[in-house]
Amino acid sequence: MAATDRPPGALGEVARLFLRMGLTAFGGPAAHIAMFRDEVVTRRRWLSDAEFLDLLAATNLIPGPNSTEMAIHLGYLRAGWAGLVVGGAAFIAPAFLIVLALAAVYARYGATPTAQSLLYGIQPVVIAIILQAIVGLGRTALRRPLPVVVALAAFGLYFANVHELLLLTGGGLVVMVARNARRLGGDLPNRPTMLLLGGLANRPPVLLSKLWGGLANRPTWEGLAQAAAVPVTLTTLFLTFLKIGSVLYGSGYVLVAFLQTEFVERLGWLTSAQLLDAVAIGQFTPGPVFTTATFIGYQLAGVAGAVVATVGIFLPGFVFVALTNPLIPRMRQSPWLAALLDGVVAASLGLMAAVTVELGRRALVDAPTVLVALVAAVLLIRFRVNSTWLIIGGALAGLVARGLR
Repeated sequence: MAATDRPPGALGEVARLFLRMGLTAFGGPAAHIAMFRDEVVTRRRWLSDAEFLDLLAATNLIPGPNSTEMAIHLGYLRAGWAGLVVGGAAFIAPAFLIVLALAAVYARYGATPTAQSLLYGIQPVVIAIILQAIVGLGRTALRRPLPVVVALAAFGLYFANVHELLLLTGGGLVVMVARNARRLGGDLPNRPTMLLLGGLANRPPVLLSKLWGGLANRPTWEGLAQAAAVPVTLTTLFLTFLKIGSVLYGSGYVLVAFLQTEFVERLGWLTSAQLLDAVAIGQFTPGPVFTTATFIGYQLAGVAGAVVATVGIFLPGFVFVALTNPLIPRMRQSPWLAALLDGVVAASLGLMAAVTVELGRRALVDAPTVLVALVAAVLLIRFRVNSTWLIIGGALAGLVARGLR
């Protein structure tokens, strides 16, 4: 969308939408992206499914929190540079304030209010929202056999513990090379996808193995914390989270590994129990999971620490989106890069499906949760009820169901 095509009031529209998303988007990045699609593709028609998928591929190719970067991309698309800042900030702000309040309660009482009843009803709704998005996006992205194979391979290899970044880059490279084989002067073998992705499954690069592996063999976290403890400063806190936000790819489990390495082992500022509490807060509050940084920052240095930590971990995402967004249309004009995007999109959908299976195992635990998921799916697909209302309805259903026990 060109700057001249942006309607009056677009910036306010971006702010209102992403503030609401920040208050109601439970379930992690896959759920957030599904809710974004419902709002900006299906309801508001800011862009097409194909354009949405290109943005999804771009966010998967850069470090940082994917759903927050999608909010930044969409804000820029709708309202320009001001929208880029407002879209991301509006999505982050509600989660920041909620986590800040919970951090203050935790600091005073040593515990946080539970949200089990709330999540009991919300999580089945999230499953329905993600599945609806996967089906809709799949109709656009998986029209040819090769992307279908890539998506299925990514889905299967995810459960073989292959790192997400390897699956995304591998899927992109497979489609890029296969579609441009003739430009290389010959045809590729008949099974390039399975050969390349199979190689990724069996031989992950040594660098990634060093980055993500070996945690189980390290000494006790508390012992290292005592040995490596250094004074807490806002500068070190900011730079540490800035580093994490600049290099982190992958799921929340990868975030946990980084936090453990930096704050428990290297700096000695947290115990393992405190870290797990911080991660739990980030998981059950709405909005970006990276607001775990807010909780940690508050525990270490009060409100100033919460602000510094939050800015540090999210700032790289704004910078990466600002640098890459103008390049996406140009990538579509190149046969090589367009094919790369298609492969990354296919792998992304495979990963979304795999994450949905994992979420489903935790969310659909009995007859009431299955019923909530089915009702949400019918309301979403048949009657096109807004996903925000479904989230609220699921929360109320969870409170009622748990209250009757």
